[in-house]
Amino acid sequence: MSAAIRRIGVVGGGAWGTTLALLAARAKLRPTMWVREPEVAAAISAGGDNPFLPGVKLDGGIHASTDFAALAESDALLLAAPAQYLRSVCRSLRPYVREGAAIAICSKGIEETNGALLSEVVAAEIPNAPIAVLSGPTFAPEIARGLPAAVTLACKDAEIGKALVEAIGTPTFRPYLSSDIVGAQVGGGVKNVIAIACGIVAGRAMGDNARAALVTRGLAEIQRLGRVLQAQPATLMGLSGLGDLVLTCSSEQSRNFSLGVALGRGKTAAEVVASRTSVAEGVSTAAAVVRLAARLKIEMPISAAVDAIVNKGAPIDREIQALLARPFRVEGE
Repeated sequence: MSAAIRRIGVVGGGAWGTTLALLAARAKLRPTMWVREPEVAAAISAGGDNPFLPGVKLDGGIHASTDFAALAESDALLLAAPAQYLRSVCRSLRPYVREGAAIAICSKGIEETNGALLSEVVAAEIPNAPIAVLSGPTFAPEIARGLPAAVTLACKDAEIGKALVEAIGTPTFRPYLSSDIVGAQVGGGVKNVIAIACGIVAGRAMGDNARAALVTRGLAEIQRLGRVLQAQPATLMGLSGLGDLVLTCSSEQSRNFSLGVALGRGKTAAEVVASRTSVAEGVSTAAAVVRLAARLKIEMPISAAVDAIVNKGAPIDREIQALLARPFRVEGE
């Protein structure tokens, strides 16, 4: 691909996909979105409101379609579909990916069925495409309103990574370039699981000390998994690791944290999920992480407790007591 990116395709019409298209439109990159719902596509193309991003006026320069063929001329594709649907979306998208077009994964999660990182999913379904990962502490409504944020943009090809940074970077949306696509995904995926745990602690009114302990020991689990998968330690302590973890574990703007709060206050996971139109990725990722940790023979007890609660109906108090009863250990292990 050439160094300059002129046409951006965005896959996914949720809050994050719409925000990415807004960034591209503000940079005069002629963005085209693929969305599932015809009524959402029509509203976006008309410069109206997207119900998934309420209160944000959309740029009239965004074109939206329900046809993947509309993305065929894109120089780069930003994938913002939910993690558990990414494989099927890529399978449908593949015939329309222009040769040399970069694919930036903007979703966060780990595939539940087999523990695959999303870069592995994309590589399997769209072979030979240059892959990047965009991840970091990002609440879509804030970015859509022009509030400042910084993210990691990881790509093994430095030239393509630089082109993507220059294409979507602005004074208030600051991508920091990295070559570590594995680390960017580990941090972005597992933090959603830890956020559910922190939400439960908040919902149970267990105090700020407990939440700080969970964030810190959650980071230890992220580092443990990252070490085995050969992620760079600096990435896990950067924007897509520690930065995203801190944000997601401290605000009810986070779908995963707010889900945990509801659980802590007595609702079931099924009740919370049924009441929402958005996806809390941590539910599926918890199951994926537990399977992956078992295969890699590493301990991730907080993630295991979250999986037991949200996917297996385990009593919250029992899981909390099991975590508190674990043997004392050396910090850093």
